[in-house]
Amino acid sequence: MQITALGRSGLHVSELALGAMTFGMPGWGCDEATSAALVNRFLDAGGNLIDTANVYLDSEVILGQALVGRRDEAVVATKVGLPKGTNPNSRGSGRANIRRACEASLRRLQTDRIDLYWIHVDDESTPLDETMSVLDDLVREGKVLYIGASNFRAYRLMKALGISDRTGGARFVGFQGQYSLIVRSLEREHVQLFEEEGLGLVSWSPLGSGMLTGKVARDGAAGSDTRLDQGTRSPVESLMKNERGFEIADLVVGLAKEVGCSPAQLALAWLRTRPVTSTILGVRTMEQLDANLASLDVVIPDDVVGRLDEATAPSAEYPWTFIDIMLSARRHSPPPKG
Repeated sequence: MQITALGRSGLHVSELALGAMTFGMPGWGCDEATSAALVNRFLDAGGNLIDTANVYLDSEVILGQALVGRRDEAVVATKVGLPKGTNPNSRGSGRANIRRACEASLRRLQTDRIDLYWIHVDDESTPLDETMSVLDDLVREGKVLYIGASNFRAYRLMKALGISDRTGGARFVGFQGQYSLIVRSLEREHVQLFEEEGLGLVSWSPLGSGMLTGKVARDGAAGSDTRLDQGTRSPVESLMKNERGFEIADLVVGLAKEVGCSPAQLALAWLRTRPVTSTILGVRTMEQLDANLASLDVVIPDDVVGRLDEATAPSAEYPWTFIDIMLSARRHSPPPKG
């Protein structure tokens, strides 16, 4: 498994990450013993980035216990920001919540530092200066080594980076965002921002909550055992389980047969052709983990990559279309005379 730097930082992470959201999740997730086995298998396979959040039930506790004796082999990433409890100060990106949440995560994870601390979602009710200030404090104290952003608009992310540059404080080195063959909207602005500002992209939901396994039925029939078939309703589902999502899933199923791999493996391998530093795997069984790890051996022919790229590209929108037209016209206009 390839290990590369996350953005312009000294933190090196594996090209596949293990998502711990399923750890201890009743009904749909996996128990503590299976979670520990998944962690050990992932580390043995050469992976190091393991991603969780303070709101993922007992995930941090289970992960901390699973890493006893192997903590230094892992890059532990967790998140803060989503509501945890009814206290109004137990949510968001304010100083009080981030400080308290970080201390609690350290205890649950049984560690002295969080390698990568994500802001789970942009909190527009808290000044970005306050958020970046407390994150910088945690870095200076050694409780957090690197910081990242997740689920930010591009302009808000750029404002946060500007604050860090102005104050000399800790800077986001990565962005965790939803990115797959079904959802490629980050390509409108974010991806170029990442390249110019030195952030690494970590993709979540790379299989479209199961859509890209080809197992989700159009008629809603049960039996596929994917997140979309577990009765969990969320804004994410509307982005996936629609006619466009099914058309892309059908394409992936057909092309996977040509390549000689599973649809899920093709979808994961496609992400390696994109500017993605690491892709988070959401697995519940050893069989799923091994099948996803096998995607590293999949080589997609150039013509198949082209067909996937063309069929799933984001639709053209203003102002990007206008800018492209004007720039194209300028490039092809004759030089001024004289």
